[in-house]
Amino acid sequence: MKRMALFISSLQKGGSERVMVNLAEYFHSRGYEVILVTQYKREDEYDMTSDIERVYSEPEQTELSGSRIKNFITRYKKLRNIWKKYKPDVILSFLGKNNLMAIATAAFLPVKTAVSVRGEPTMEYEGRLMQFIAGFVFRFSDGVIFQTKQALDFFPKAVRKKSVILPNPLNEQFINRRYLGERDDIIAAAGRLDENKNHAMLICAFEKIAEEFPNVRLVIYGDGGLKASLQALINEKGLSDRVTLAGSVSDLADKICNAKIFALTSNTEGMPNSIVEAMALGIPVVSTDCPCGGPAMLIEDKVTGILVPVGDAYALSDAFRLILSDTEFAKKLSDNAYKASEKFEPVKVDKEWESFLMKL
Repeated sequence: MKRMALFISSLQKGGSERVMVNLAEYFHSRGYEVILVTQYKREDEYDMTSDIERVYSEPEQTELSGSRIKNFITRYKKLRNIWKKYKPDVILSFLGKNNLMAIATAAFLPVKTAVSVRGEPTMEYEGRLMQFIAGFVFRFSDGVIFQTKQALDFFPKAVRKKSVILPNPLNEQFINRRYLGERDDIIAAAGRLDENKNHAMLICAFEKIAEEFPNVRLVIYGDGGLKASLQALINEKGLSDRVTLAGSVSDLADKICNAKIFALTSNTEGMPNSIVEAMALGIPVVSTDCPCGGPAMLIEDKVTGILVPVGDAYALSDAFRLILSDTEFAKKLSDNAYKASEKFEPVKVDKEWESFLMKL
């Protein structure tokens, strides 16, 4: 039996965390022995089968001191001792500094290490020093997984040679859930309420069509630090009866399946799960064409969805207007999006991840 260790900061609800949990469940169902290593346990986390062992790598507070160097050494030893104790055949790490720690702590141990860059490399590794370190350290991994070609091309040739682009598996909650009835007059969005998701631009774009389409409402799902400022913007524009900040929900597919449009307005994204999920529901998608190229890999403009420039509220409102005023065009987008989403079904994508890791 092969033993796999999956490493991420926590299982707090987010796109990368959901993919990690889904992969853990898949590998477990395939008969692998799986341990899931996280630094922390957060309050709002994804559920996972109790048969998968959860291990924590963050030292106790009493083990840490005021010295950053000493704390780094303590964390390094704790994680390396986990690898020594559980003896995984392969380690799969997600995100930022976790990837660097996974490679460093597994050095000279009889284990293969694969790391995954989940978004825009310049944001995941901020500053030239961190980008240089990542490009250097990744050479010592056994494999690197990217979500887009733009992200892969950011790294040096020595890293690209051992790299692969793998999509995210579609969340099973969205499989076979396409809505075929008359859709409600709703533009839906989902994601953390933070600067990167740029919901302020979405609200401004909605304002530009609100009078023209008086029955249409905007519903934004998700929580985050900008909730109060976004609500203030909604109130300022007199849209409090038309725009709803609906918070986080566990049944997102049920909430958005009959929406007329799904909008993603991020400044940067890897390969957004939310776009694939909306496409699987047959919802016409409008997305910013943001780095590092994830939306453009998923959407063929005006065929399976619409791409608009980052930060362009006017282009976004024009896209909304086109879909809301042309039912035949909206249906074409819906049909094409649903068909395109089939290649992201877990039965296909999970096997691609498994195949890559087993080749290591």
